[in-house]
Amino acid sequence: MSSRVNSHVHENQSSDLTKDLKQDGCVQIAIPPRPHERESMQADPVDYVARAQWLRAGVLGANDGLVSVASLMVGVGAVGQSAKAMLVSGLAGLVAGACSMAIGEFVSVYAQYDIEVAERERRRRDGGSEEEEGRLPNPLLAAAASALAFSLGAVPPLLAGGFIRPWGVRVGVVCAVSSLGLAGFGAAGAVLGGANVPKSVLRVLIGGWLAMLVTYGVLRVCGLVFGMHVSSV
Repeated sequence: MSSRVNSHVHENQSSDLTKDLKQDGCVQIAIPPRPHERESMQADPVDYVARAQWLRAGVLGANDGLVSVASLMVGVGAVGQSAKAMLVSGLAGLVAGACSMAIGEFVSVYAQYDIEVAERERRRRDGGSEEEEGRLPNPLLAAAASALAFSLGAVPPLLAGGFIRPWGVRVGVVCAVSSLGLAGFGAAGAVLGGANVPKSVLRVLIGGWLAMLVTYGVLRVCGLVFGMHVSSV
């Protein structure tokens, strides 16, 4: 008798549940997230676009310093075998390049600063907007960062080839150290920018090799044609 009552109760409950589901028209099933999905939902996405400005001034500035000074030293080595001449040319390239990068970055960022200030004044005047806005770019900070990045990139080839006496070994060491630096800068830029690492490394290497090869070739031809020779005297 009790089994009949229990079965009748279960049948009534199931029929009531079926009626409720039919009336609602939808069934909601809650599935708990997996552990890795929970972590991915909590982690904030990386804004690679926001990194573009300081990435250009940092990693790419160091890459410019390395390529410029290495190409300059290799070019001087094409018309002379003096270690002092290569060292002096590298130092001159470091100082001149750092100043050029700083001035160029200062002018560029200051132009951006003027445009943003004018745009904010225009919005306040036309629309009366008093909402809080982001920070303005700092031209002095950008200039200092560019000069520092260029100088740091120029140091490896300068130290590698400035104090080696044999000419062939000196040029080879400059090219080898510069290649390692180029690969490192290419990989760092790709990782920080969320790009493909092998493609970035290969692109930076090819660009650096091409710059050193063209500089060496042009000065070598000019040295043979015009009889130019650089000595330490």
